[in-house]
Amino acid sequence: MSVPVMHPRPGNLRAVAEQIESATGLRVQILGGKLVMSPTPRGKHAGTIRRLRHQLEPRIPQGLASYENSSIPMPDDDDDYCTPDLIVLPESWDDDDEWLADPADAELAVEVISKSEKARQITDKNGWYAAAGVKILLVVDPRHGMWTLFTHPKDGAYHGKLDGVYGDAITLPEPFGFDLDSGCLPRYGDG
Repeated sequence: MSVPVMHPRPGNLRAVAEQIESATGLRVQILGGKLVMSPTPRGKHAGTIRRLRHQLEPRIPQGLASYENSSIPMPDDDDDYCTPDLIVLPESWDDDDEWLADPADAELAVEVISKSEKARQITDKNGWYAAAGVKILLVVDPRHGMWTLFTHPKDGAYHGKLDGVYGDAITLPEPFGFDLDSGCLPRYGDG
């Protein structure tokens, strides 16, 4: 495989990210001006997303829908964008020609922690979502069978935080107002 010569610099990072995705198949995001690359989610990672989506879709409020492979930008930044594992946006996203959805439209973003992610990467990404103004962030960690629900973003931080373990109900606040079953989620290393 041959990757073209690229010259990443502020203002063209999105173009470089697209070239890397096209050449390698890796998932590329730009968080805080840094290119972050990860492989396509594996079985249990993808299974976690599928199980959460299966629970969300029949109960999502009218006018909203869940999406995978949809990205949101950092407002007022020509480079930064993030692609959550799952995101709930207005259904009108179905007919949008843009590749970046407005983060103000994101009612919920879901991030499933990969086996290889480090604590610093996770903290940075959570802060990115708060700074972008994503209303609710659900972080699911199959490494440890834990989850965290972040709410009330303000001044670049979430001011609401609820931690739980697999088996605890994940109570989503309005506009959802229902629980997700975390007990059905797979853990890494489980047979």
